[in-house]
Amino acid sequence: MKKRLSRPELAAAPPTATTTATPVPAGVKVVSVNLGNAVNDDKTVSGSVTTTGIAATAAHIHQGAPGANGGVLIPLTKNGDTFSVPPGAKLTDAQYQALQAGNLYVNVHSEAHKDGEIRAQLKP
Repeated sequence: MKKRLSRPELAAAPPTATTTATPVPAGVKVVSVNLGNAVNDDKTVSGSVTTTGIAATAAHIHQGAPGANGGVLIPLTKNGDTFSVPPGAKLTDAQYQALQAGNLYVNVHSEAHKDGEIRAQLKP
C-alpha cells in the first residue's frame, strides 16, 4: 500500500536559507514545483519534483520543521527540469516519523541561490 503525500505549499527560500519562506517580490517569475512522491509501507520513497521558471541545479529531500533548516536525507537525480527520487531510497523509522509530523521538505537550488531557491514542506 502506498501512502500519497498531499501537494505541499510552495515558498520561495530567502537567499540566506535560514527561514522557511519569504514573500515572492513583485516582478519575479512564478515557480511551480509538482510533486508526485509516495512512501510505501516499507518506507521506500518514489516520485519526482518538476520545476518551471527556475534554472534549478539540484534538489533534495531534507529533514526540518517549518522555519528550520535540516540536513539532506535524499539527494534527487536531475534529468532536464525534473528531479527524481533514486531507486531504492528509503526513510528510517525516525525519518518516517518526521514525515508524519510534517518535518520533511524539498529544497530546490539554483546558481543564484545556492542554499535554496524554493522550498516545499511535505505534508502527510
